[in-house]
Amino acid sequence: MERREKKKRIGIVGAGAQGALFGWHLAAVGEVTYLDVRPQLCETLERDGITVDARPSRPVRATTDPSALFESDVIFVFVKAYDTLRALRPLGGRLDPAATIVSLQNGLGNAEAIKAALGSFVALVVGATTEMSITEGDGVAERIGKGRTVIGSAGASSATVEQTSALIASAGLDVRVAYDIRSHLWGKLIANAAINPLSALLDCLSGIIIEDADASLLARAIALESATVAQAARVTLPFADAWTYVREIVAPTAGARSTMAIDLAEGKRTEIDQISGAIVATGRRTQTATPYNETMLRLIKARERAGPYAKVSALEKAVRP
Repeated sequence: MERREKKKRIGIVGAGAQGALFGWHLAAVGEVTYLDVRPQLCETLERDGITVDARPSRPVRATTDPSALFESDVIFVFVKAYDTLRALRPLGGRLDPAATIVSLQNGLGNAEAIKAALGSFVALVVGATTEMSITEGDGVAERIGKGRTVIGSAGASSATVEQTSALIASAGLDVRVAYDIRSHLWGKLIANAAINPLSALLDCLSGIIIEDADASLLARAIALESATVAQAARVTLPFADAWTYVREIVAPTAGARSTMAIDLAEGKRTEIDQISGAIVATGRRTQTATPYNETMLRLIKARERAGPYAKVSALEKAVRP
């Protein structure tokens, strides 16, 4: 009798838009369990499963209890970068040493936070993805365009990276393995730095940076400045021209709002420290000027403190000079 290969136990930390997108695909090839801090969301996922693009839902488990992930074979991390350490601390010392941790998060510093939470010898795979989705409700997401995921080692063996790639590919997602993953992390960072803060401050769709002349000039300056910082840090970038790359990244999602724009509109904390802030910090270490990124960093922080954009009433408009 032919033996069936046992399905992998896949943990996903964070059930937001990206967690939903990857979880729906991975649920076709493994047993998916979500860990999230929102009890009501977990109840909905347990009852209704995950749905993407109005396609049939797929069953998953979901819980606020970290112990549900202790026996996972693979854990994907999709929380905001500033929440990485807090979200993974309860798993420290409790996971199978052979478990693979996969971070496809935005910004820099996630690998360090994961190792601080789980130990420096964790089998860590990190990557950059241009996949994008938006949530339409608890456990319901819409995929925006079709992207690609590039992964590499941040402590995992080459065999583990290849196995992770095979898992993602078996779920129907486009994935590649890179020897120098730092190059791709910086590539995604530069795109995020040029797109996210500017579109968030303008409270516009991401396409504003290629559709409006003034926004384009500023986004281009941010991209070129960020690329200069990367080169000063001896990072080989995966493109010849930063601005061309940014335009290619934003084109498929021009009609969507960036995650930073959504966060600002909802009065939530953004990942600006891990994006523009990371570029500014690297600029200081390499003695490279970063006036454009510094400006975005300070403006976004000021907007976070100011709270969501206020809706102006008809009466207020009428009394304005």
